[in-house]
Amino acid sequence: MAKKASGTPATVLLSSAKVAHELHPYEVSPDSPHYGALVAAALGVPPGSLFKTLIAEVDGALTVAVVPVTGELDLKALAAASGGKKAALADRAAAERSSGYVRGGISPLGQRKRLPTVIDDSAPGLELIYVSAGRRGLQVSLPPADLIRLTGASVARIRT
Repeated sequence: MAKKASGTPATVLLSSAKVAHELHPYEVSPDSPHYGALVAAALGVPPGSLFKTLIAEVDGALTVAVVPVTGELDLKALAAASGGKKAALADRAAAERSSGYVRGGISPLGQRKRLPTVIDDSAPGLELIYVSAGRRGLQVSLPPADLIRLTGASVARIRT
C-alpha cells in the first residue's frame, strides 16, 4: 500500500508541484479582534504581505478572493473582476464544504473543489505572499507568481 503524503492538501500540492515554500506556525486566537494584524506581528512580517482567503458568491457561483489582511474585500470589484454583477460573502458552511477547510484555515491552495480565484493586484509586487497553509495556526509563504499559477487566478484590485 502506498504511503499517504502528510500535511494539509495545500502543503501536499506545493510539495508535489516542487514550489519553494516555507511553513510558519503561530498562536493567535481566531476570535481576536484585528486577527490579521496579530498574525503578521506573531510572524514578524509586514501586514501587507499577509493575505486572507475568502469565499464569495458571484451571481450564485462560488469564487475565491485573496486579499491583504490590512483591508476588506470590495464585493463590487470582485463581481466585476469575475465577470458578474453581484457578489456576497458565501455562507460559512458552503465555504467549508466546498474548500474542505474550516473557517480561519481556508487556503487558496488544495481546495476540495477548484473554484475561480481572484487575487488582489497588490500581491504580484511582493517578494513573498503569506496565505493559510490549510489549518488554523499555520501560514505558508511562497512567491506570488507560484500562487497565481497554482490557483489559475486572475489578478485585479479587489480590496477596499
